Amino acid sequence: MNLRPFKRVLVANRGEIAVRVIRACHERGLEAVAVYSEADASALHVRLADQAFLVGPAPSSESYLRVETILDVARRSGADAIHPGYGFLSENAGFAQAVIDAGLVWIGPPPSAITSMGSKTGARQVMSAAGVPVVPGTLEALSDAEEAKRIAREIGFPVMLKASAGGGGKGMRRVDSESELASALAQAASEAAKSFGDDAVYIEKLVVEPRHVEIQVLADGHGTCVHLFERDCSVQRRHQKVIEEAPCPVLDPETREAMAAAAVRAAQAVDYVGAGTCEFLLGADGSFYFLEMNTRLQVEHPITEYITGVDLVHAQLRVAAGEKLWFAQEDLKITGHAIECRIYAEDVTANFRPSPGPLLGYREPAGPHVRCDSGVVEGMEVPIHYDPMVAKMVVWGEDRKAACDRARRALSHYHLVGIPTSIPFFLAILEDEDFLAGRYDTGFITPEWLEANVGTAAFDEDAAIAAAIATFEAEAGAQPTSANEGSPSAWKWGARWAQRNRGMG
Repeated sequence: MNLRPFKRVLVANRGEIAVRVIRACHERGLEAVAVYSEADASALHVRLADQAFLVGPAPSSESYLRVETILDVARRSGADAIHPGYGFLSENAGFAQAVIDAGLVWIGPPPSAITSMGSKTGARQVMSAAGVPVVPGTLEALSDAEEAKRIAREIGFPVMLKASAGGGGKGMRRVDSESELASALAQAASEAAKSFGDDAVYIEKLVVEPRHVEIQVLADGHGTCVHLFERDCSVQRRHQKVIEEAPCPVLDPETREAMAAAAVRAAQAVDYVGAGTCEFLLGADGSFYFLEMNTRLQVEHPITEYITGVDLVHAQLRVAAGEKLWFAQEDLKITGHAIECRIYAEDVTANFRPSPGPLLGYREPAGPHVRCDSGVVEGMEVPIHYDPMVAKMVVWGEDRKAACDRARRALSHYHLVGIPTSIPFFLAILEDEDFLAGRYDTGFITPEWLEANVGTAAFDEDAAIAAAIATFEAEAGAQPTSANEGSPSAWKWGARWAQRNRGMG
């Protein structure tokens, strides 16, 4: 791989990850170009960039997801490289190829690697061929319910139906008996089609009470690939990660070595370049199975940075420029323990109902080994249109107990006025005896746990909020394009509607 130095990076994203990349660019002596929608005109990433360009109205489909608009900004700004962050276009192989075809440096893996890992069934086939353990099930999409029943009988119930092109819990159904299978398959396929434009669904054996453990890999364009150990992302709510820690509190050295070696094989199988993550299910018996590979930077990458001392965004920039990795596998070791909490604009006492609005007061916690990656400033509006994450609070301690103690202290010092957040949720987790003992799996956060620990009422959040927003749009017309236009946002209106009509979902 030849050296391809660049001087100006367009960050094709928003929020805290855009801020993170812009800061890394400036630390490397690079200029940074921001893009923003009308809803993000006053956002922090816009203020920090050397140049900033409006790319459209608030909806991401009309702004951050418009490939030609992003490429046009790159031309107008004189950018010679593009960093996609995570989400939006970060795992879009077509966008990656368009960036390369435009003569720009793509700060990410080759488009072929994105394509290979973009389909879960395709990735399972590649991993199986590479000797990476996969959960027993199909390597191709199901053709019909009869095939699903036949395979389920072979591998045994319970089974899991999953969208081939999916993620984030969409198009996913647990099935405990044959009588449930046909309807569950139809539901999963319908949800997959709506969420991803692809109704392909596959089936696999359900690993009971697993942990969700992922391995960070980093590869250069000269044939070197290393791992940076693991992150435990098992504490999830509705299949979405909410708190992560590194290293995994129950992983023994032998299993860690085997899982990490499998992740490196996975990356090498698709000629990976850059930072990527292989996700695994870890069984109680120590067995582990490949889930998927995220061909981008992960939200939870800071905890890996804390325990290894490697700046992953700096590494992305250097590798994309054609540099060799400046360290070897034997140079890496785990030091201490790190925990990340995702601070969301959500009302935990109302089943995590979205709570957008103005940040009337905002001060992040400080002190030794406390880091806050955020994309907000005091006085700005948290908009409806995007993921409601306000910040990621990350702490490090010399051991797990010290990290938990520091996380509790830092959360209690977080000053955020104007909107409810998920901070009480994290304080409850960090006071839970089972969590503190490391006794948890992906089913740790149950409705019963939420009711007992944070007083969360039970109602169908998805149905309520979706119905609220649909009703608002039907009755009020187009959503306002700016938080300052006077009319309430659809999110805020929808949240109020959902509260008045709880139980209707």
